Amino acid sequence: MNRKKWVIGIVCLSVTVYTCKVSQNTLKRDADGKIVVNPNPSRKVLSPEESLKTIHLPKGYHLELVASEPMVSEPVAIAWDGNGRMYVAELNTYMQDVDGTNENVPLCRIKRLEDTNGDGKMDKVTIYKDSLLLPRMILPLDNRILVNETYSNNIYSYEDTNGDGKADVKKLVYKNDTKDNRNLEHQKSGLIWNLDNRIYVTVDAVRYTFNGEKLVPDTLIESPGGQWGLGNDDYGRMYFSAAGGENPALGFQQNPYYGYFNSNDQFNEEFQAVWPIIATPDVQGGPERLRPDSTLNHFTACTGQSIARGDRLPADIKGDLFICEPVGRLIRRAKVQDNDGKVSLVNAYNKEEFIASTDMNFRPVNSVTGPDGTQYIVDMYHGIIQEGNWTQKGSYLRPQIVSKGLDKNIGCGRIYRLVYDGIKPSKVQPKMLDESSAKLVTYLSSPNGWWRDNAQKLLVLRKDKSVVPALEALVKTSTLPLTRIHALWTLNGLGALSKEVLFAAFNDADPKVRKTAVWASEDLMKANNDDILTHLDALKDDKDAQVRYQLGLSLRFNKSQKAQDIIDYLLKNGTKDNIFAQSQRRYINVKNEREESVRKAQAMIAEEGKLVTDGSVIFKQLCATCHGQDGKGIVAGGKGMPAPPLADNKDVNGNPERLIKILLHGLKGPVDGKTYPDVMPALGGNDDTYIASVLSYIRNNMGNKAKVVKPADVKKVREQTKGRDKNWTIPELDAK
Repeated sequence: MNRKKWVIGIVCLSVTVYTCKVSQNTLKRDADGKIVVNPNPSRKVLSPEESLKTIHLPKGYHLELVASEPMVSEPVAIAWDGNGRMYVAELNTYMQDVDGTNENVPLCRIKRLEDTNGDGKMDKVTIYKDSLLLPRMILPLDNRILVNETYSNNIYSYEDTNGDGKADVKKLVYKNDTKDNRNLEHQKSGLIWNLDNRIYVTVDAVRYTFNGEKLVPDTLIESPGGQWGLGNDDYGRMYFSAAGGENPALGFQQNPYYGYFNSNDQFNEEFQAVWPIIATPDVQGGPERLRPDSTLNHFTACTGQSIARGDRLPADIKGDLFICEPVGRLIRRAKVQDNDGKVSLVNAYNKEEFIASTDMNFRPVNSVTGPDGTQYIVDMYHGIIQEGNWTQKGSYLRPQIVSKGLDKNIGCGRIYRLVYDGIKPSKVQPKMLDESSAKLVTYLSSPNGWWRDNAQKLLVLRKDKSVVPALEALVKTSTLPLTRIHALWTLNGLGALSKEVLFAAFNDADPKVRKTAVWASEDLMKANNDDILTHLDALKDDKDAQVRYQLGLSLRFNKSQKAQDIIDYLLKNGTKDNIFAQSQRRYINVKNEREESVRKAQAMIAEEGKLVTDGSVIFKQLCATCHGQDGKGIVAGGKGMPAPPLADNKDVNGNPERLIKILLHGLKGPVDGKTYPDVMPALGGNDDTYIASVLSYIRNNMGNKAKVVKPADVKKVREQTKGRDKNWTIPELDAK
């Protein structure tokens, strides 16, 4: 206990130290040292140079402009290929007016930017691919770039074969012609090649492996959650966020392959408070989301998160989590802490943010570590940052936007890099696409995570097994734990990880290497359980909680008695509330509820059963963001729920016509006397079967028991309410 208190004290001290580093000279402060907020910020479009002057950072840090309009316009995501060329996804049709007119016209682009003289600024641009529909995900492979467009599940690879910077070959690498009709804000994002050589996305219950020509899907047991943005750290831990649920960070306790799980105390209510330096009236939800000084009081548009993984910033920032908040015009820097296996987040500053701007058009939407060892920030620089469903006539947000003229501020965009005084960004131009596999192996020892990731990815894509001896030697002899970790996963990706090397890694002196070895053992166990399980059994008493946690997770789906015995041992010999025990309890509950749902569906006639089954998928991908995976609402960090719970709900079990109206046209205002921070968006753009399915699911699960809703029921209500263009309120529904 004394040791725990000592550790907590050190953590608190470290946060205080970080707080002291905030610049006291760049912002006006009152007598108590509190920042004086600008109550009437200008909505005027500023030049990049002018806007930079409005962006405030701690002493020693500053931003450098990398690219701006007209070179880029409405940028939302960036990525580099192995030769250091930057690809930029642009949403050129996003909210060009307050109604989102022509938003879904395929006029968007992916551009390729290059820095030809090494000064850190992009000076060459080509339109790599145009005529796209809101491209939101890009993943460079080798000479190919994977791209996914909004409303589509299909993923294509593009390639420039003649060196002119423009894609001239297009191939379908993942085919799923089912159209995704969810609102733009509820679509998946990511397409991140993670440490384990799997490619991850948000929202959808799927991850992929690339076999050289095609993406091979691997269905997850449930949605990983999240919305816009997906980050990962040096050790393959993934970070999601959900603007709809106003949840700045989730999914980081365990890989989504093992199921959706978050600890209620992984951050507190204080962490969810944000600290803009200007009034932020253009926030969906209105005054209750604002402080008396008109600043945003908590995360709402949390997005574009990343972990600082470069080597050209101060050492104390490495491993920190960045969370973009474009409504607040700020970026949070969070310290990531491990407490006996459970990861938690703490703001690095006391009631202040790492980056904040007084420019109303500053809209940071993404961040990522670059090949030069710095951190890059994507600023969409856009007047409106809310999808059209929430800017309709009668909404709180619409007059705020129009009165300030924010709907006129379009066609811009900036990309910055974060630098620190006295530390110069690297000028080494990557040439990985042209280098030998043996040379790529050396980059696994780079201090910059970007170089390690891309070297591993290219080695796995090449399938060149001539480097296997060199990789095995790294696992056994490298003095750098991260090098040993990447070598293990590269061997795994090449299908060349031997048991002898794996077992050696089980005994590595570094716990993160041991944890990695346990994780990597899953693929080998698919072919042969016995001797691997024998070696894993020796790790059930590992002194490191993260190793034991991973051991339990890696055996979760293993049906052998030996694996279950190890899990039982971990549960019996751990504390009741340790992180694995919490995760396992939730998994068992979900498993039991799913089996019960299947039994109910099988007991129904085929048509009704299909409605319930299809509705389950829709709910987990969309509705769970705000209502919770189990329908019991979302509680994180001690704050109130973003939407009403649906479990054991009298309205859910009541007249289905009321529910149909809500799903078709949305709902705003208090529910059962309680005001929630967001409106229920209209889902009427989906067909009758879609609406009927999700309602049938929630009316037959989560403790609810009512009749299914048929497509014909939805059609009838749709016709009755045809022409309605605003959300319902509870008094209106009660009066019907």
